[in-house]
Amino acid sequence: MAKLVPLPTRSFGAEPGIPVVAALAGWVADHRGTKADLMAYQLDVSLGPQLAEGVTLPCAGGLFCRERVVENLVGLNEDRDTVTGEIDCEGMALVADAAMLAAQKKNVWCALPAPSALRVTDAYYGDADEWGEAIAAAYRRIMRDMRDAGIGGHVLIAENASEPEIAALARKNVFFFVPEASEEDLETLLEHQRETAVPSALIDEAIRLAGEYDIFRLDLVDPDTGAIAAALAAFDPDRITAGGYCTADGGTYWKNLVESAVYRK
Repeated sequence: MAKLVPLPTRSFGAEPGIPVVAALAGWVADHRGTKADLMAYQLDVSLGPQLAEGVTLPCAGGLFCRERVVENLVGLNEDRDTVTGEIDCEGMALVADAAMLAAQKKNVWCALPAPSALRVTDAYYGDADEWGEAIAAAYRRIMRDMRDAGIGGHVLIAENASEPEIAALARKNVFFFVPEASEEDLETLLEHQRETAVPSALIDEAIRLAGEYDIFRLDLVDPDTGAIAAALAAFDPDRITAGGYCTADGGTYWKNLVESAVYRK
């Protein structure tokens, strides 16, 4: 008799949106003595529903962390949107965030916008390669400091797969995620990552690319039953994860992901 078998679930981050004032005020009151600001609140809220619903590999943060990242970069103008000097980082706020998240879940991951998603304009280096190397070095330092504070690794969210950026930053504990990935994005990601996030619409392309690349794990993003069945026909179950990136109601979203991440055996 067939039985339902759960797949592991993995988060690539969450976008909690603008908070209710009363909820934010209450949270700040409960976190006196820490960096209890809006960003810390949103990080907390992005993680809470994942822990409540039992996501196997939770990940706090998302694109909304842009303000925190640029807050910790030296070399930007007052509006934090233009590079006007040598890029460096002062990661105290991000380190405090990492410690707060790690206190809730040891080795939890954190999602940040990839450098290309910061939307800052270079008006200092004047050379794409030099600018890319400088911001990559700053990111490596930020992520290292956050890991030292208890974070397990980072998801870097990008609008598209930039080969130089991925080559500079992709590591065992740094995972690039492109929410609206194209077939070309998928190929670029697989040049540097043995695990990759695949939208259900690209499952056939991912199976084809498995013949060209050594894919260790396939993360199906918001998978339906058809995508899960297709993946199981090409990969062993222990190489498949149901992935999610929440841009709506966190509690409902993660609950639905966990409940739908099953197959019949």
